This record gives sequence, structure tokens and C-alpha cells, in this order.
Amino acid sequence: MTERERVLLGRATARLRASILSTAFAIIGGTGLFLATAWLLIQGGEVVGPHLGLLGVYFPGYSVSWPGAFLGFLYGAITGGVMGWAIAWFYNRFART
Repeated sequence: MTERERVLLGRATARLRASILSTAFAIIGGTGLFLATAWLLIQGGEVVGPHLGLLGVYFPGYSVSWPGAFLGFLYGAITGGVMGWAIAWFYNRFART
């Protein structure tokens, strides 16, 4: 690849804004975990969400309960935000090479 091609490719490649991508992923992650927990609680039943409850291993204090749903929103937002930022960072880092 010549230097001219590299410059043209660099100009054509869009950069991702890490702040915007991390905010979007945070909203999606937090809302997704909250809704998954709330859905199981609304469904009810004798045993509620044993598989989703295993997230308590990774997220201390999380359980399939209403307080756990709000704590899950916080954990989902943090996890999603970090993932969004990391994706933008890696993309920006390696798309310009």
C-alpha cells in the first residue's frame, strides 16, 4: 500500500466517538438487564429466574428481585459503557493503520 493510498483510506475511514458509543451501550445494557429482570418478576412462578440470578456471581448484590432489577440497571449500564468505550477505542486505534 502506497503512502497516498494510506492517506486516502485514512480520510475515508470514520472515527467513532467513544463517549457517544459508551453512552449508547450503557443505556442498552442497563435497560436490557432491568427489563429482563422485571419480565421474570412479572411472570412470577414458584422458581423465578435461576439462570439470570447467576449474574449475582459477577455482580455483587444482584438478584432477581425489584431491588436487584435497579441494581442490575446500574451494573448493566457500567458494563455496557465500558464495552462501548473499548469497541470505539480499538476501532479508532486499528482502523487508521
